[in-house]
Amino acid sequence: MDDPELHVIGYQPNFKKFTTGLFYFNHSCGSTLAIPASYFVDLYHGPVFQKRATGSDHCPEHCLRKEDLEPCLAECECAYIREVLQIIKTWPKA
Repeated sequence: MDDPELHVIGYQPNFKKFTTGLFYFNHSCGSTLAIPASYFVDLYHGPVFQKRATGSDHCPEHCLRKEDLEPCLAECECAYIREVLQIIKTWPKA
């Protein structure tokens, strides 16, 4: 993740099992990598909510747009994955 030529570009959720959702990365060589979220969840040490807010009035629908990398403020089962995205986005580059 410290490669300055590697950039996270999206997340595709799996609403049945969030750790099998995919983080997408582009590299300057022209390749795109899809890596399961399970490889990164250990980076997060905050709360993990038990219920999903998807489809409710409290859901900003970030997870429904693959290229949307914004954090989610809803008390939602998906929110911790959005926090992992923030950690990856701000990871120090070499």
